[in-house]
Amino acid sequence: MSNRSPILIAGAGIGGLSAALALMRKGFRVAVIEQARELAELGAGVQISANGAQALFSLGLESALQKVWCEPAGKEIRLWSTGETWKLFDLGALSRQRYGAPYFMIHRGDLHRILREAVQALSPDAIALNARVTGFAQDANGVTVTCEDGRSFTGAALIGADGVHSRIRDALFGEMPARFTGLLAWRGLIPMERLPERLRRLVGTNWVGPGGHVVHYPLRSGALMNFVGTAERDDWRVESWTERGTTEELLADFRGWNEDVQTLIRNIETPFKWALLGREPLERWTVGRVTLLGDAAHPTLPMMAQGANMAIEDGVILARCLAAYGDAAAALQAYEAARRERTARLVRAANDNAGRFHNPALGDAQGAARYVDTEWQEDKVKQRYDWVFEYDPVKVPV
Repeated sequence: MSNRSPILIAGAGIGGLSAALALMRKGFRVAVIEQARELAELGAGVQISANGAQALFSLGLESALQKVWCEPAGKEIRLWSTGETWKLFDLGALSRQRYGAPYFMIHRGDLHRILREAVQALSPDAIALNARVTGFAQDANGVTVTCEDGRSFTGAALIGADGVHSRIRDALFGEMPARFTGLLAWRGLIPMERLPERLRRLVGTNWVGPGGHVVHYPLRSGALMNFVGTAERDDWRVESWTERGTTEELLADFRGWNEDVQTLIRNIETPFKWALLGREPLERWTVGRVTLLGDAAHPTLPMMAQGANMAIEDGVILARCLAAYGDAAAALQAYEAARRERTARLVRAANDNAGRFHNPALGDAQGAARYVDTEWQEDKVKQRYDWVFEYDPVKVPV
């Protein structure tokens, strides 16, 4: 297809910028339409497994990422009460040997900045800020997007990368039904020097227990510890991860948990909370010259640590399809076909992990040991994760 008409991307998050960079590196013009007035550093940590790393490296970002990532030695499971520890899987060199790329942790703001800088290095004016999409129209020749301030953008295709509350998705298919999972998630960052030495190890840790779980892992070459805690509660249903909570409320949600968890919580600078809503995978993403990407297409619970990875994979596959097919609509159909089954499987795997992490069998130490030995037995872990990490978005057929 002609590269003279730009590809329009609604949303300048990780998925939208990954798609923009992948397209630009294949010679396409892009216009990224972002409602925010400025691209600020938001969020906390993200985990990038080998599948996501392959995609980012293909965009020429390995050197920039290495300066700010933390590559852990492994991941482990710990019991909520006693702190008993089991190995989940090794990372570091083993991830490179087995899957062809590292597994690393990175601050979301650092990843977002690196993507933005790479896009703007190729086209300084590629990102339009303070541009809230109000509608779009398509015909046989292209798509025109209109914004709240009167601006309009016309291009060969429109990619809705505008997140879990996507306006593009709602315009295509109506509002996406969501169910409250009964889970409240907390996040926060901890300066590593505040923690005792036993908690400063460069590993990822999943604490599992009845009614909740905690994940923590290092960021910024070990300068920060990222904390995410999920508790079963039915009294908070705001699906926004910029709502502030209090240390006292967070401690109450994990009352009785191991002292190491309590220590982490007490040292969080500012805790944030959000409700976890579940959604069934969409049966269809694409209508003509308009499609969806990232959370707009396949919002997921965070229990597989694949939300960012899926969005990055989407961007690379999308660019490959638009480069391979002579027609935009055909390219978008090929993109959806290449991505729909994998992303649906990942969404369902995250749902399964929610029950696994919070299982009532974890309530007492003896029963917990049997449960962990069964559920996190090496062959089961490989079965659960190998297919995720082995996927290479640069090489899979499109």
